[in-house]
Amino acid sequence: MATTIDGKQVAASVIEAVKSATTALEKDAGVKPGLAVVIVGDDPASHAYVGAKSRMSKECGFTSVQHTLPEETTQEELARLVETLNGDDSIHGILVQLPLPKHLDSDPIIQSIKPEKDVDGLHVVNAGKVATGDLDGGLVSCTPAGAMVFVRRTHGNDLSGLNAVVIGRSNLFGKPMSALLLATNATVTTAHSRTKDLAGVCRNADILVAAVGRAEMVKADWVKPGATVIDVGINRITTAEGKSRLVGDVAFEECAKVAGVITPVPGGVGPMTIAMLMANTVIAAYRKAGRTPPKF
Repeated sequence: MATTIDGKQVAASVIEAVKSATTALEKDAGVKPGLAVVIVGDDPASHAYVGAKSRMSKECGFTSVQHTLPEETTQEELARLVETLNGDDSIHGILVQLPLPKHLDSDPIIQSIKPEKDVDGLHVVNAGKVATGDLDGGLVSCTPAGAMVFVRRTHGNDLSGLNAVVIGRSNLFGKPMSALLLATNATVTTAHSRTKDLAGVCRNADILVAAVGRAEMVKADWVKPGATVIDVGINRITTAEGKSRLVGDVAFEECAKVAGVITPVPGGVGPMTIAMLMANTVIAAYRKAGRTPPKF
C-alpha cells in the first residue's frame, strides 16, 4: 500500500516556517508582512475561502486587510482599489478573489496588480518567470507550488533521471507544474485530453500529477508500481445512496495499492494552497525589504 501524504500536516509545517520567517523579518528589519484580500459580491464559497485566508494571515502575524465590495461594484471602482493597494507600502501581497461577478472582467484586474505583489502568481510576468525557470525572481502560483512541496519532500530537490507526467495543460496549474518539474531536472511530459494512449504515457511516470477535473479518471493500471501520484482534481460526485462526496481525478482506493506515495482528496493538495499563499506573502515582504527570502 502507498504512503498517503497528509496535506494538512505538511501545510501546518509550512505555516510554522512562515510564522518564524515573519517574526525574524519584523525583528531584523522592522517589517511586518501585509496581505490585502479583495472580494466582490456575495458568493458563499468565495466568502468561505476569503475568510479562511484572512484568518490564516492574522495567525501568521501579518497585517491582514480585507476589502468586501458590493455585487454592483464597477470595473473602474475595482481597478481604483487595486491601484491604491499597489501604492501602499504596508501591503506586500494583493489577492483578488475569483471568480468575480459576471459583469466584471477579471484579467485586466489581475494584470494590473504589481507583479511583486501578485501572491496568487497569476500575473503574466510571474507566469513568464516560472516558464523560463526564474523561480527566484517571480512568485509561483499557489497550487503548483504546494504540489512541488510534496514532490521535494518525497524525492529531494533534484529529480534528474525521473520521468514526470502532468495530465492537464491549464494556465492555472498544468503549465506551471510542468515548468516547475522541468526546473528540478525531471523529464516532463505534459499530457491532456488529446494525448494518444494516455494510460500508456502515464505508466512511464515516476511522478504522476493529475489535474483535469474528471472524477477518478486515473485507474490503477495507469500507475507505474511505486510511483508518486499527486491528485489535484476536486470533483463532487453522487454516490449510489444519493449522498454527495468529493473525489479527485485519481481512483484513490485502487491506485493506492500500486503507487509508492499518493495524495488523498480531500486533504492532499487543497490545504497547501492557502499555506503557499502565506509563503508567497512572506517572500514578497522579504524581497521588498532587500532580504533573501526563505525557501519553502
